[in-house]
Amino acid sequence: MTDLRELSTCWHRGWSASRALPAALDLGPGLRVRCQQLGRDVEYLAVDTDPASLRLLADRVAAEDEVTWLTVPTIDPDPTAAVLEAAGLVVLRRSELMMTIDLRSHPRFPPAAGYRLSTVEDDEVRTAAVLDDASGDVGARGWMGLAGSSAVADRISTFPGHRRRGLASTVMGALAAAALDAGAERGILIASDEGQHLYAKLGWRGVATVLITAVPGTVYPS
Repeated sequence: MTDLRELSTCWHRGWSASRALPAALDLGPGLRVRCQQLGRDVEYLAVDTDPASLRLLADRVAAEDEVTWLTVPTIDPDPTAAVLEAAGLVVLRRSELMMTIDLRSHPRFPPAAGYRLSTVEDDEVRTAAVLDDASGDVGARGWMGLAGSSAVADRISTFPGHRRRGLASTVMGALAAAALDAGAERGILIASDEGQHLYAKLGWRGVATVLITAVPGTVYPS
């Protein structure tokens, strides 16, 4: 059985490393970080999803002066969403998945013809990019934040003009290899609905739905 509290805490640690964020404040049922990311200034992550914990976190979100999200990984999305809505929040998005993989089984792919792979190690972060040999432009790239024996894949993207060449799969395989070399064994990520098909093909499996919630009037960035 998945220990969702432990998994969510490791995800947050690796995600924060990937984005060079300050250490999170541990509130018991959740974590708070001043993140200054697209669409929000502050983010809470629920690590306990019992109704009392969710109501406490919802109250904290409502008391913030800046744009604030409460992100909730859950294996029971419908009743969890109902508790959050009853506490005064709205669900901005509910199509994302927390996914995991044993990094030792992650497939690796060489770059497509005309491209080369570049990887960088920097403290608790590994980055990978696939570059166009002719122009030097970045075709695809991604980050992996280390969190002990776990590693969190983040911001995996392929740029227009370079798609449908398997570049994102090359990036993912390179990040998995780099994380293994750093001592990690488990990969974690939160996948958008657009990315879930790719990750599933690479062997990642969904373990929780991720609800993104906020006070009424908050807009999820397009």
